[in-house]
Amino acid sequence: MASVILLCAGMAGAAPALSYNRDIRPILSENCFYCHGQDGNKRKADLQLNTLEGQRADGIIVPGKPEKSLLLDHILSTDPDEVMPPPDSNRTLSQDQKEMIERWIRQGANYESHWSFTAPERPAPPEPGKTALPIRNPIDRFVAGKLAAHGLAASPEADRPTLLRRVTLDLTGLPPSVEEIDAFVADTSPDAYEKVVDRLLASPHYGERMALPWLDAARYADSNGFQQDGDTHQWIWRDWVVRALNADMPFDQFSIEQLAGDLLPDATQDQKIATAFNRNHLINGEGGAIAEEQRNVILFDRVDVTSTTWLGLTVACAQCHDHKYDPITQRDYYSLMAAFNNVPETGGAGSGPSRIRSAAPLLELKTPEYEAQLAELKEKTRTLMVATPDWEKRRDALQQEWEDRLMAENAPAENTWTTLIKAVKDAPPDKPNNYAKGRLGREFENARLPKMPGNDDLKAIISAKGAEEKFSREELLKVMVMADTKPRETHILDRGDYLTPKEKVSIGTPAFLPPMPDDLPRNRLGIARWLFLPEHPLTARVQVNRMWQLFFGTGVVKTSEDLGVQSEVPEHQELLDWLAVEFRESGWKVKHMHRLIVTSGAYRQSSRVTPVHLEKDPDNRLMARASRFRLPSMLLRDLALSAGGLLDGRLAGKPVYPYQPEGIWDTLAITKERDFSYPQSSGADLHRRSLYTFWRRTVAPANMFDSASRQICSVKSNLTNTPLHALTTLNDPTWVEAARGLAIRAIRHSPDADTRLTHAMRLVTARTPTAAQTGLLRRMVENQRAHFTADPASAKAFLANGATPPPADIDAVELATWSAAALGILNLDPALTRE
Repeated sequence: MASVILLCAGMAGAAPALSYNRDIRPILSENCFYCHGQDGNKRKADLQLNTLEGQRADGIIVPGKPEKSLLLDHILSTDPDEVMPPPDSNRTLSQDQKEMIERWIRQGANYESHWSFTAPERPAPPEPGKTALPIRNPIDRFVAGKLAAHGLAASPEADRPTLLRRVTLDLTGLPPSVEEIDAFVADTSPDAYEKVVDRLLASPHYGERMALPWLDAARYADSNGFQQDGDTHQWIWRDWVVRALNADMPFDQFSIEQLAGDLLPDATQDQKIATAFNRNHLINGEGGAIAEEQRNVILFDRVDVTSTTWLGLTVACAQCHDHKYDPITQRDYYSLMAAFNNVPETGGAGSGPSRIRSAAPLLELKTPEYEAQLAELKEKTRTLMVATPDWEKRRDALQQEWEDRLMAENAPAENTWTTLIKAVKDAPPDKPNNYAKGRLGREFENARLPKMPGNDDLKAIISAKGAEEKFSREELLKVMVMADTKPRETHILDRGDYLTPKEKVSIGTPAFLPPMPDDLPRNRLGIARWLFLPEHPLTARVQVNRMWQLFFGTGVVKTSEDLGVQSEVPEHQELLDWLAVEFRESGWKVKHMHRLIVTSGAYRQSSRVTPVHLEKDPDNRLMARASRFRLPSMLLRDLALSAGGLLDGRLAGKPVYPYQPEGIWDTLAITKERDFSYPQSSGADLHRRSLYTFWRRTVAPANMFDSASRQICSVKSNLTNTPLHALTTLNDPTWVEAARGLAIRAIRHSPDADTRLTHAMRLVTARTPTAAQTGLLRRMVENQRAHFTADPASAKAFLANGATPPPADIDAVELATWSAAALGILNLDPALTRE
């Protein structure tokens, strides 16, 4: 076999030079590095193939001499005891891969550092070649150059309605209005499109759209998970994110404040709120949970979230051993974790009867609204107390009477009350048991007094006082934030077990990346600033890759969560590096980068797929066309509400509770400790943007079917297309009600059926339907009218969906007919798709 490969290689002497990063590293990483890579504790035969030193040692690879290279001997061996990969590894090299490794060795076995671990330098944009792609900015030079190299032509620019809908959805998450469509189509100025982009970037809805992927990365939710799943006030941080994005806060500042805002000099309240990013984790407050174990689980999560979000690396395996593929050691992992180990947290959650289960450290926010409502409740309580000045004496007398009667019973049953009474009576006079006394008083007021006859004035005072205390306990905003007020030692943990610490480590960064300068503090703030060193190879690349993913459906690197050794070598690496340097040198301005991408000729292409595209670039990695993909469920819901004229455009505020299936939280009510009934909102709160929907971590909103679970950090959208989509978009009350709103808009727009259909289509898809499409839609209307005319009761039942009453001036059969047609329009492929 070896002689055959060597002979073939000799005959192919003019073969093009191979790239280690592009051609060879992926083969070795997939088949060899697991046993012969970074992890020294598990490395077989003391052979390391992921470094230049390891490849050159002991004749493993002899550059230019494949016949003397031991690696090739093992790869080509037919002896099951010698062949590599071994038969029991379930890995096999193809004949082409073997020949490629042999040819690479013959060409000199040139070694390259992994492409993403070297600081990006700005490459010169290439000559574009003849591809019909308009060169609107440097992005197009890189795209056109690749297209020319692969013999592909660019697609023509999308028509104006399609382009406007695309960019409006991408930048705001909402569809354009009919007026905006008409204005753009009529604007013949050369910068008409650029003016649209600038308007959208300035829209307050821009921050709402851009917050969605960031909330997924931060695993944001409105409850903390597990059995109790207590509610939190982390929505205060969610609103901070929207404000920061709308203000175009530079990304370095945006990141530093979230990682270490509390450590900045004279930190503001907003900078402290920003640190809630790293307090959006799950909290296990169950009785059987071991607090210190859970605290370490939170620490592990914090390291993983930080690494995935900013470094684009998966580091979790280094919790137990050196990384199998990337040059991340256990020491690296725990040195990074040390920066997060000084937070005064216990690993538990808040306790007590309150639904709010937030864990310290907390930042209390007494808003003017809170102060006003609390003052009103206090005044009500004070008024009642003034009217009954002896209320405390009477309450104490009633409580004493109840206690005496309870304890006078022959052998009183041992229960909570009797235990508390004994604890109070048995306490020495100089050391009263105030805890038991206070709890006993609360038990009496809440459980016994309400059942006693009479004393209505006393009960009114107790009720008012309870309402005041409950409001103060549950409505005082307490956002979980970071603080470095409990210094701890950090140790490498044996296999990640917090009970078996090994050697102590200090705060540091992965050794294979640029070192932290001496003038940076050894804390979270130092780590945060280190991420934005000019020589850092990952931070800028990771972020611009995710920007590309946002606008093209797939990143320049497909594995946007992992730019490590296991990732692909990007086809457009030069473009990625150019974007990374541009981002850094622009002052980390996100809106600048977004504008650059969406004004490029590459972005503005038609998404129509041709047979040539399917043959040469089926996944559109070369970008000879615009990407076309199903809109995520959150945007589909917002689009439906907007088209139906129902969307409430208010920004910020408490989470809301829109329509959900009946009893959606019932499975959580396994104890009587708290009520898990779903508190459906009313009025305008039913129609707020999806961003503001209350996100229960244990039971996510059912109509947001493809969203991240918010259990862990997620930086890659989950674009799916399953029957679950149609079950939601055809039956969920939000869509049915939105369809009725769309029907009302169409009916009031014109008495003519075809004009109504055109108006509805433009509101949803921005398109004017063709004559053939209008005919199909008209037939749908006629079929629905025949159905509802024959069964008027079904029309009324259909219109009863949702809380918004139908208008009295439109006939029920007519409105049901057009509502059903509008629901069909909302479920058309061009309605559900971002073209």
